[in-house]
Amino acid sequence: MKYALFVFAATLVAFAHSFPLRLGGVNTAGYDFSVDTNGTYSGKFAVPPSNEYAHFSAEGANLYRVPFAWQLMTPTLGGDINTTFFDQYNTTIQQALASNSTAYAIIDLHNYARFNGGIISQGGPTNEQFASIWTQLAKLYGSNDRVIFGLMNEPHDLDVPTWAESVQFVVNAIRSAGATNYLLLPGSNFTSAAAMPTVAGPYLVNITDPLGGTSKLLLDVHQYLDSDNSGTHAECVTSNTDVLSTLVDFLKANGNRQAILSETGGGSTASCEDDLGAELAFVKSAYPSLVGFSVWAAGAFDTSYVLGVTPDTNGTDQPIWTDAVVPNLPVEKEQAQDALFLL
Repeated sequence: MKYALFVFAATLVAFAHSFPLRLGGVNTAGYDFSVDTNGTYSGKFAVPPSNEYAHFSAEGANLYRVPFAWQLMTPTLGGDINTTFFDQYNTTIQQALASNSTAYAIIDLHNYARFNGGIISQGGPTNEQFASIWTQLAKLYGSNDRVIFGLMNEPHDLDVPTWAESVQFVVNAIRSAGATNYLLLPGSNFTSAAAMPTVAGPYLVNITDPLGGTSKLLLDVHQYLDSDNSGTHAECVTSNTDVLSTLVDFLKANGNRQAILSETGGGSTASCEDDLGAELAFVKSAYPSLVGFSVWAAGAFDTSYVLGVTPDTNGTDQPIWTDAVVPNLPVEKEQAQDALFLL
C-alpha cells in the first residue's frame, strides 16, 4: 500500500505542471470547408451553428476545435488579417468559450502545412510568412489561456527535420508577440498518432518554449478507426488502444510530455460505437499523458455526413455521440447543466 501511494505521489510530481484539466469535445467544422490537402482553397465555407456549443457543453463537453482556411484569415500570404472574416470567426470562438466556464477553444489553421500547393519552408511559404498569421492571432488571443493555438492541421509528405525547424520558428514568434497560450505541435503523416513516436515525435520533443519548460507545448495527433485510417468510412475496425498505448510510452519516456487527440471519429454504426467508445475510454484513463480528445465532426456538417455528430433539428443527438462520446466527456451531464445555469 505504501509503495502504491509512493508511485501515485511520484506521478503527481512528474505532471505537476501539466494541462490543468481533462479535455473532451468536438470539432465544429465549416470555416475549413473546401480546403484541399494540397493547401488550396476554393472559396466555399459555412458558419458553424451557434446553438451547438451550449448543446454539447450541457452534455459534458469542454473543448471545441474550430478549423479555418489560411486564405480566409489572411487572403494575401504574409499579409494582414482580414478583419471582416476575423470578426465572424471570433464570434464563433466566443460562443464556444461562453458555453461553459471551463470551455476551451482550439483555433486550428487547417492547411496541411501548405498554401496553394507550396509547403512551408520547402518551396512554398517562408517561415516568416507562416509566423505572420500566428503573431497576429497571438496579439488578438494571447491574453486568453482558454484559447489553444493549433499551429497546423495534418502536415504530410514533407521533410520532417525542416518542418520541425518551422514549428520552432513559429513557437518563438508567438512568444515574442507576448502570447502565453498552449500550443499544439503538429507532426507529419497527417499528424498520425501511430507515426508520432518514430517519425516526427523525436524532433518535436526537442522544440523549446521561450517561456521555459515544455508544459505549454502539447503534441497534436489524429487517428481514425476505419480500415485505412482516413476517417471516410462508417465502419470501424480498431479501437486504436495499441497505437495510443505506444504513444503514451513515448510521451513518458521523453520527459512526461503530453499530447491531445484532436481528431478521431466514426460512423453511427455498432462497430464504431464499440471501437470509438473503447478508444475514448483509453484516452480518459491515460490523462495526464493524453490531455483529451475532440471528435470529428459537427459544426456546419449536416446529419447525413458519414462521421457526423451534428444534432438533429429537434436536438436529438446522433447515436455515436450518445453511446461512445458522452460517457467519456470530462464533465458529468448533471454538473455541466448546473454550470450552464450559473453562467
